[in-house]
Amino acid sequence: MDIGILGAGRLGGTLAQLFVEEGHQVAIANDSGVESLADLSETLGPQLRAVEPTQAIRFGDVVFLAIPFRERDSLPDADHFAEKIVVDAMNPYTENFHVMDLGDDTSSELVAAQLPDAKLVKSFNTIYWETLRDLGHPDLPESERLAVFLAGDDSDAKAHVADLIRDIGFGPIDVGGLVPGGELLEPGSALYKREITVEEARETVRTLRARQG
Repeated sequence: MDIGILGAGRLGGTLAQLFVEEGHQVAIANDSGVESLADLSETLGPQLRAVEPTQAIRFGDVVFLAIPFRERDSLPDADHFAEKIVVDAMNPYTENFHVMDLGDDTSSELVAAQLPDAKLVKSFNTIYWETLRDLGHPDLPESERLAVFLAGDDSDAKAHVADLIRDIGFGPIDVGGLVPGGELLEPGSALYKREITVEEARETVRTLRARQG
């Protein structure tokens, strides 16, 4: 699968490495320019290309948003994302790492409003980048792998993202649509930064859904 990644920090760089290792082609971009990605390109080889943001979007069958949520207004125009599977891996933190007050909205609802024609999936925001880097186990049965949660309203888009989660050795857990499922993936929720197996996660999600009514 061709993958575009916007953001080359710890999360974006880790995702790039994992996907390249699994044989995917990756185009990655950041706001510092192509030259700033030379070391990453040299490390990961020809399956990774450093490009401008619009080129990464155009390249990707799936496009990951791995920039700070507070900088989402710097994303290219929404038209570039039309009909793309877009993975929102952002969290609503201020520069001082306080959770932003979004009122009655979740962060993924605001991203969906910003990119109305994208097939948005919220995922990869609840797991530490070190956990992604070190604790994927493709050799384990899926029920014994650590869970990566996802939410979204397009079932085909979620299926593609779930396959990518499996590729890098984790197990996908679908918590439902962006509403109300996205609420379960916000900072401070019962699923946020939880290192639990797929089997444990399924039971936890059932309990949380029952509480949501």
